Amino acid sequence: MSYQIEKTDAEWRAELTPEEYHVLREAGTERAFTSPLEHADDQPFVYSCRACGAELFESATKFDAQCGWPSFYAPLAEDRVEYIEDRSFGTVRTEVRCARCGSHLGHVFQGEGFATPTDLRYCINGISLQRRAADPAS
Repeated sequence: MSYQIEKTDAEWRAELTPEEYHVLREAGTERAFTSPLEHADDQPFVYSCRACGAELFESATKFDAQCGWPSFYAPLAEDRVEYIEDRSFGTVRTEVRCARCGSHLGHVFQGEGFATPTDLRYCINGISLQRRAADPAS
């Protein structure tokens, strides 16, 4: 697949830490309960792809799923992420990637019973994201 941001493996390795590279470029998973971004926010933030800076999620859609990773019920817009069928680990899941650079973010799950408007849980590796304060004018 072609992405707006395309880099060689060497370029990604030079820009990302080994842990970031493992999650973002090799579809790894950070250890549960290790991300400082796991819990819901008290103030407005925008969450961007750590690899390319594309804005993906916002704190208004973030909730505390107590699953060990940051959870959101929707992306900023559907064109910000792409969905890939993931048949690893003997099950079928839906992988979530950044639509701008193809970096692995996490997975999305449906029908878990959370009291959210979409009944979806975007379970996102905190290491895949960078957080910044939202622009109050927007």
